[in-house]
Amino acid sequence: MNARILFLVALLSAPALTRAEKSDPVDLQVRYGRAYSSYVVNEDGTASETHEWSMTVLKESALEWGKRTSINYSTSAQQAEVIAAYTLKPDGRRIDVPKDNYQIEINRGRGGDSPVYSDRSTTTVVFPDVAVGDTIAISYRLVQTDPLFPKHFSVAQSLSPQVAYDDVRVRFEYPASMWVQYQARGMEQSESGEKDGRKVVAWRYANSNPVQDKRRNFSVYDPDSETGFAFSTFRNYEEIAAAYGARALPKAAVTERIRQLAADIVKDTREPRDQARLLYEWVAKNITYAGNCIGIGAVVPRDIPFVLDNKMGDCKDHATLLQALLTARGIQSTQALVNAGSEYRLPKIPVVSTVNHVINYLPAFDLYVDSTSESTPFGMLPFADQDKPVLLIQGFKLGLKTPGSAVGANRQHTRSVLKINPDGSMSGSVEVVQKGEGAVASRAWARMLSPEREADLVKNMFLQQGMIGSGTFEKDDPAALIDTYRYKADFNVERFVKVPGSGAFYIYPLLRNAGSIGDVLNYSLEPEMAADVTCSNGSLTEDYEIELPAKMKVLSVPDDLKASGGAVDYRATYELDGNRLRVRREIDDRTPGNVCPPEVMARYKQFGEKVMDDLRAQVLYKWKAD
Repeated sequence: MNARILFLVALLSAPALTRAEKSDPVDLQVRYGRAYSSYVVNEDGTASETHEWSMTVLKESALEWGKRTSINYSTSAQQAEVIAAYTLKPDGRRIDVPKDNYQIEINRGRGGDSPVYSDRSTTTVVFPDVAVGDTIAISYRLVQTDPLFPKHFSVAQSLSPQVAYDDVRVRFEYPASMWVQYQARGMEQSESGEKDGRKVVAWRYANSNPVQDKRRNFSVYDPDSETGFAFSTFRNYEEIAAAYGARALPKAAVTERIRQLAADIVKDTREPRDQARLLYEWVAKNITYAGNCIGIGAVVPRDIPFVLDNKMGDCKDHATLLQALLTARGIQSTQALVNAGSEYRLPKIPVVSTVNHVINYLPAFDLYVDSTSESTPFGMLPFADQDKPVLLIQGFKLGLKTPGSAVGANRQHTRSVLKINPDGSMSGSVEVVQKGEGAVASRAWARMLSPEREADLVKNMFLQQGMIGSGTFEKDDPAALIDTYRYKADFNVERFVKVPGSGAFYIYPLLRNAGSIGDVLNYSLEPEMAADVTCSNGSLTEDYEIELPAKMKVLSVPDDLKASGGAVDYRATYELDGNRLRVRREIDDRTPGNVCPPEVMARYKQFGEKVMDDLRAQVLYKWKAD
């Protein structure tokens, strides 16, 4: 694992930016003078890396975070050394960081034993006497004493086009006998050769005049389209899967304890799919998800007895335990590697960091499951796992993907029965019935809803809308891991309409916890036009029955509307029958997959503008004179 100090944060954590649309110069807060990284890789996969950078503070707003930086590393697998750290004044004075300006935090177990979950250590450096115009500089070395995978090494980095770099240099030295592949994007090769059984490759880059990028949405990231580099000893992604499996699969052995636990969980359930569901639910509900550790533990699951005794584990531990339980019941499964972030395609150069999450695949049912999500039902995946390239540890096949959100799987029906009273107040109810991802999200929300918050939910719901109201809230038991849910609010709200005189009111779901059609369409009004973005599908129906007081004369209601935009349709009908107004609004989005290109979002924007005009329309009325 590489350290993530300020320089690397700029390289790795800056949003992925597309170079297709650029405009104004960046209002620079800082400027990097030099940014050097050197990797010396050994035959066994261990490595030494040296990083050196300098940064000039240009604005007052950058002073606070520019005064300090941190180096993160694994105590069990790495050694860290700060070579030099100092503040450089414009007049040439150098102020070295005194020894009292270092803060070292080490995660370790009791009595020097290994820590339970993470051996992450942090060295924080506080630079002295930093002012605008000063330059801070640091160089440090990390020595990898134990490789993540024996005889393998991989690393990838990207450089943000919105950050000013005057001189970036990256260098790799490795044994001539070691098979490697690498790629540099937007960088110039500065060195390549072989001497004394060692090979060298190096690149340079500068971005002295960065410019603003018009991209706003970074939910989909393609590293191959960004300036940066990748270096790997893996020939392909199958080798990564095999390297992980070599260390992980022995941990999934079926012991008597596992066999007995699996039997206790399934009891007398006979159908294999039902047994698999029960085992999945037990792991999801009973094994608390702990964050990934670093060091060798980042790729090797913990022993199953340890996970069971502590009822806690990271994604590898979850996947390993579930695989063992399934095997104990004769249900075949395999662990699978995916990216749980924003990468929806595999980069050309295979690096371990691309696949940063472990789930399970059950071939008999053609199902992927992720038990680290305590709220996702069996047969579904969290959104972050969907529509992603997947590496099966057993039965590897290039080109496999996890399923995206199935068209028709996500539905919501909101029914509002309302009565506007003669004094301008309103009483009524709103009921929400959901299926799919919305139901899963609502169940997770409801599980966290305390009795105190639930008692004030309706009141606070109206306060957020600038109204005074009260009422009661009821909900289905949210405990079950299923993809349906229902909840309802009964309420009274003061001064909903103006009385007497003329006025108008909007039609919308007063229960704001329910995602409305308007909430969905707001996402489309400023679409990302420079790159792909994440998207989904679903259908929402809103029904309203509004009883009006006898003295309210309706002057106009919105016109019916039908609109289409590619894979999405909208329909709204308004019917006034005496003193009852009935409204139905429906949106049906059949977008396939979880990634939408700019042209799809452009069509969605045009569609959304039409529909939002309808949602903004009001019922006009005049109070009848006595």
